[in-house]
Amino acid sequence: MLVGFIAGSGQAAVAHEPTREGESPSGMIWIPGGEFLMGTDDPAAWTAERPVHRVRVSGFWMDQTEVTNGQFRAFVEATGYVTTAERQPDWEEMKKQLPPGTERPPDGKLVPASIVFRAPSSQPGDLEDIHQWWNWVPGADWRHLQGPGSDTSGHDNYPVVQVSWDDAVAYARWAGKRLPTESEWEYAARGGLDRKPFVWGDDAYSETRPQCNAWQGEFPSRNTRADGYERTAPVKSFKPNGYGLYDMAGNVWEWCADWYRFDAYRLRIAESKGRLIVDPTGPSDSWDPDQPYTFERVMRGGSFLCHPSYCSSYRPSARRGNSPDTSTEHMGFRCVMTREMWLARRSSAPGTVERIDDNRTRSNGSKR
Repeated sequence: MLVGFIAGSGQAAVAHEPTREGESPSGMIWIPGGEFLMGTDDPAAWTAERPVHRVRVSGFWMDQTEVTNGQFRAFVEATGYVTTAERQPDWEEMKKQLPPGTERPPDGKLVPASIVFRAPSSQPGDLEDIHQWWNWVPGADWRHLQGPGSDTSGHDNYPVVQVSWDDAVAYARWAGKRLPTESEWEYAARGGLDRKPFVWGDDAYSETRPQCNAWQGEFPSRNTRADGYERTAPVKSFKPNGYGLYDMAGNVWEWCADWYRFDAYRLRIAESKGRLIVDPTGPSDSWDPDQPYTFERVMRGGSFLCHPSYCSSYRPSARRGNSPDTSTEHMGFRCVMTREMWLARRSSAPGTVERIDDNRTRSNGSKR
């Protein structure tokens, strides 16, 4: 998505013995392994969410909340990491994600920046053109969500945003964790509810009694803030799901480990030849008919911008893709950890800090 802005273009869980007190990673919830029906056959859902198929996942720990500003700040202070949005875009990398012959953008756009939501003054007639509310803003980053003059002071318990997939992976590596696979994410989001349309069950999203942080009113011009929030909400502001995980619907989109393919489920089913699909890690490459030149990673969960009239992506089956170097105001992440990773972290030297000397340049692109 980033390049487009710069260039102008009830579930049967298998129970496991719980770990003893004090043997769980802080701030994480154990998700017992089991089988579930991934995706949906709802004809109203996006094509990329179909067809439904049975998947088995092994048990893992998952962050109880999205990674917060306070947690991400600790990572940056310990490692000196510089996020994608804080680096200058590299045109040579960018043009690989664009149609051949695309002209180089002016130097004024090839600056450290990120993508910010700004509500239009009147309701657009066409909701297909996302440039009506998304803006490329120089100086916007995880500390300055809307650009210069904004900051995250006093918001340590809010989800960190304006972070790319690359940034999320760097944080996870430092924390001794990783990003969830798409199947792990959906299994955890469902919280033990099989084939339900929402993480809270069957009841439709309510604009008068919102079950998650999403948009109320008329998207994208008027937000009534019936849920109390104009943009992101502090983590744990809404009820957790059946596994005790917060904000698996709405608030911010969450990066997953997998490459995004629009047809991933159809290919997966064909390759399985009727066998049970176990711990899938996603396709080996990316394909999105809407972004044919861009390699994308999966993002899940929807955000504070979701509304029934537009995307309703607070559903657990909803999936989108975005380029790994894209950062926006409505995208964050959470991490997972296996038993093996936890044991390895416990055996490492206490206080060990990996300093990240990341001199990569960005190629930066967003979607809904």
